[in-house]
Amino acid sequence: MRSVGLDVHLDFCEVAIVEDGEVRSAGRVETTPERLELFAGSLGPDDRVALEVTGNAWEIARILGPHVAQVLVVSPSDTTIRQARAKTDRLDARTLARLLAAGSLDGVWMPDEQTWVMRRRLSRRSQLVWARSRAKNQVHAVLMRQLVGRPPFSDVFGIKGRQWLADLELAFEERETVDSALRQIAFLDSEIATVERLIAQAAVGSAQVKRLMSVPGVNVIVATTFLAAVGDIQRFKNPRKLVGYLGLDPRVRQSGPGPATHGHISKQGSTRARHALVEACWTTVRQPGPLHAFYQRVRGRRGHSVAIVAAARKLACLFWCLLTRDEDYAYQQPSLTKKKLRRLEIAAGAPKFSPEAAGIWAANNAMREAELELARQAEIAYQRTVRDYHATQAGKVGASVTPGHASNRPSKGNAARQTTSP
Repeated sequence: MRSVGLDVHLDFCEVAIVEDGEVRSAGRVETTPERLELFAGSLGPDDRVALEVTGNAWEIARILGPHVAQVLVVSPSDTTIRQARAKTDRLDARTLARLLAAGSLDGVWMPDEQTWVMRRRLSRRSQLVWARSRAKNQVHAVLMRQLVGRPPFSDVFGIKGRQWLADLELAFEERETVDSALRQIAFLDSEIATVERLIAQAAVGSAQVKRLMSVPGVNVIVATTFLAAVGDIQRFKNPRKLVGYLGLDPRVRQSGPGPATHGHISKQGSTRARHALVEACWTTVRQPGPLHAFYQRVRGRRGHSVAIVAAARKLACLFWCLLTRDEDYAYQQPSLTKKKLRRLEIAAGAPKFSPEAAGIWAANNAMREAELELARQAEIAYQRTVRDYHATQAGKVGASVTPGHASNRPSKGNAARQTTSP
């Protein structure tokens, strides 16, 4: 069995091989499908290959995968190649081959085809939304430069807002800018609608998406973004591992006799998934329920910014529980959930009016108030549980009792933490 290291570039891959304990360089292979197929044919069925994550690494792994025993796509932060004193393509490939032979590499999870397709669609939507926001900002900048003041409409780019923009008297160069931005916005709106329909069509048959959408504030974009980033939820044995994968866990620093300190979140993993969870929490924490009580409790001690990120972490843990237990959210608002699912069906191409959807939009005030009252009762029960827990912990000592600090007194069954030198 040989261990093969590939240092991947845009045009070529530098190859190194470890065989019988000896490492040797094996030249370069062009990163074209034909050359990579020939290279894959020269490998043995029991060989293993390692390469770092790059833009074309997944396609290379897909080509090599059927010809070898294992293909490991590894994170550059796990190889220590960046910190090497001497760094060349040849040395990097040899380092990868040595680490693979020693069993010191952990591969990045490779998404299946369905998850990969959803990731690419969500990425395309994110780029289109960013481009549309940029075009809208150009229009707002023109209005500021021309001293127009605040627009009389909440949505400047709606039907009435566009008519108002068309009737404005602007300098000819600024009029060209506004007209160009509006054409871009119209085009981007159609592209965003197209990709959102594809996302909805893939999500409408997913039980996991519908389960996550039972949480107030979670729409189809948040649910699919989370699932595309996580993939198979069974990969995570507990919520803590999921939180670490998403980069919502705090950094911990501890050295010597001093207590451990917790800093900002690590921000590892999918940035898009973290942003989606935080944006969902902006709505979720406004709804009555345990998440609202949790947010209020943390905000009272640490402020809004820390509280909203903590709520996002709690939401990720809630998602783990819902998916691993195959349960809907216990404190959902059924009428609100039905409306969200109906919007998902319409976005996927279902007719707006159908006998099956009769009554979904006609939830009366009494029904909505009853659902909100149940959510308020759940919030009160959560607050009571927290108070009772803190009351039982009042006489105990240990690092987990005092928030943000470790106890200096010995805890039962553990070594004492010393505050002075012996």
